[in-house]
Amino acid sequence: MTEEKIKQRGRPRAFNREEALRGALSLFWQQGYEPTSIAQLCDVMQINKPSLYAAFGNKSDLFLEAVDYYETTYWDGVWQQMFNEPDLRKAIKDFFITSAEILTSREIPCGCMVVLAAINIRSSETEILKVIRQLRLEGYDWFRKRLLKGREDGQLGMDVDIDALAVALNTFLEGLSIQVHDGVDAVMLKAVARCAVDMIPD
Repeated sequence: MTEEKIKQRGRPRAFNREEALRGALSLFWQQGYEPTSIAQLCDVMQINKPSLYAAFGNKSDLFLEAVDYYETTYWDGVWQQMFNEPDLRKAIKDFFITSAEILTSREIPCGCMVVLAAINIRSSETEILKVIRQLRLEGYDWFRKRLLKGREDGQLGMDVDIDALAVALNTFLEGLSIQVHDGVDAVMLKAVARCAVDMIPD
């Protein structure tokens, strides 16, 4: 065997990091964090165990990277669009319609990764619980910032409880994920999503 062939034989198989993350994302969503094993992750990501540990660290590191990928890829731009839309009611309506499309997309696991995949995590997984809680609160923070901007623009009265309304909108968003998980289709989810704007006082 030539030296070149020996080098090729010993060279680790290349893999697409994004595709591997999407595979892990799908598996974590389907099964949740705790029941998902390293062996299952290796199988769906099409890499061996040493490669997984070398590329992503341990299971919790991989989960957190998958969650970050999900949030960055599918949600960051949608939140920013909501904030940038000048009309408050249109901003909320468009956000929830787009959210319904994301949550029912066939390209990614349906339902929100943060809401669904993080259930049944042991209390000892303090870092994961902390990150997931922060991500859930980010939704509240985005809604609150947009509502405050609406008040500054004169589109929301001073008597409106912005904190309570932000919690209500964020709860509504999390509820959509549960509905998708239970089988509600895209048409119905969009119809439900349009109801979110009714929470905004005239």
